[in-house]
Amino acid sequence: MHIPIKNESELKKMRRAGKILAEIMREIQREVKPGVDTMRLDKLAEELVFAHGGKAAFKGYGGKRNPFPATICASLNDEIVHGIPSATRILKEGDILKVDIGIEIDGYFSDMARTFPVGKISKEAKKLSETAEKCFWKGVKKMKEGAKLSEYSRVAEKVASAAGFSVVRDLVGHGIGKKLHEDPQIPNYNEKYFREINLKSGMTFAIEPMINAGSYETTVGSDGWVFKTADGSLSAHYENTIAVTKNGVEVLTV
Repeated sequence: MHIPIKNESELKKMRRAGKILAEIMREIQREVKPGVDTMRLDKLAEELVFAHGGKAAFKGYGGKRNPFPATICASLNDEIVHGIPSATRILKEGDILKVDIGIEIDGYFSDMARTFPVGKISKEAKKLSETAEKCFWKGVKKMKEGAKLSEYSRVAEKVASAAGFSVVRDLVGHGIGKKLHEDPQIPNYNEKYFREINLKSGMTFAIEPMINAGSYETTVGSDGWVFKTADGSLSAHYENTIAVTKNGVEVLTV
């Protein structure tokens, strides 16, 4: 396993990509409301990516057999990740929408995801969304040079379980940099079969807890992309690109 260590010049490029991506996500968030279709959000995202001189990281991903066709993943309610935007998917009051987006600028990638409420949502949906975010922030507090990556995974799972939710096991976070997906894979649960990683300054990761209101089990949709909860329960997703430092982490997508 090779985990690239970024130098200051590389980190500067990743900071720029992260800042731009966060700005794009805020623009998308403003348009999340009842009556809006997810294709409209995708078109907005694509326009913003191009306007900033970037490339959409997800569009065309997966190769010739079944390339992902959009700039964003737009996943509703029981959909965990990789939902394909559509003009026929209309947001309704009470939905929760997961927007995942990646960008490449100057040869470096940034990746982030948020769970947005559509109008007024249920207490369970609100708690689930807030817990996914909490899993991220509590978990990354354990990350700094010399720490073990599994400390993040352990804390993220603990936060989700304490709230009564389960952590998705079929999907994990990842390294990021010159490629959208680099080593290592980063589980959001404490898994002894994953190789232990000792963190070093300059490592850059996409940390992305995905949690379900019910079982952690998943199914894949007929399009070959969207992951859903097996029991139809709600799912929430929260992701940022981070850089490990001597004293903690620097969150690049804020």
